Amino acid sequence: MIRAVVFDVGECLVNETREYGTWADWLGVPRHTFAAMFGAVIAQGRDYRETFQEFQPGFDLSEERERRAAAGKPEWFGEDDLYADVRPSLTALREAGLWVGIAGNQTVRAGGLLRGLDLPSDLIATSDDWGASKPDVAFFQHVIEATPAEPAEILYVGDRLDNDIRPAVQAGLLTALIRRGPWGTIQQRDPEADAITTMRIDSLAELPEKIAKFNAGER
Repeated sequence: MIRAVVFDVGECLVNETREYGTWADWLGVPRHTFAAMFGAVIAQGRDYRETFQEFQPGFDLSEERERRAAAGKPEWFGEDDLYADVRPSLTALREAGLWVGIAGNQTVRAGGLLRGLDLPSDLIATSDDWGASKPDVAFFQHVIEATPAEPAEILYVGDRLDNDIRPAVQAGLLTALIRRGPWGTIQQRDPEADAITTMRIDSLAELPEKIAKFNAGER
């Protein structure tokens, strides 16, 4: 039985198009050029942070976040950056009696922004809160400790095979891979996208029915 659903943040709940566009602006790079390099780096299996190095060698993301904040241009997202299916889907899952959590690789500031959105959830936590970041399995151990369910009763929903699905499976969780955003699109044809995931979705709106069927034994 799936008793709890925990969601990744970036490109699962939050559309990061605007945020990465502001990074391109900060670097003084045309947005379409930055986006093209971002996709190329992901397709090559590299860390997305190497995108910044391509335009500014020695770039330190943490330091630049601080510089942006000091310049009055901090990282930010709001209601308009949520995917349209987020609120109705999270609401439907809670109404179905499922425990709903949100946990991703986010800064303390991003965690505050998430909590300010008052999303229908029972938990909001970030990697900075826990001192562990995906794909470290320790992150998912924190998920397990924070969730009132056994590992095999927790469905983790994410857009990345490398950061979300593989380590969640290693920790003993069930998984749902959503196809959207750069990673979800580029990695969709990886054989593991079918082999190791519990379910694949194109929209969060599919989850209530898919979970109901899973719990009814219709695999």
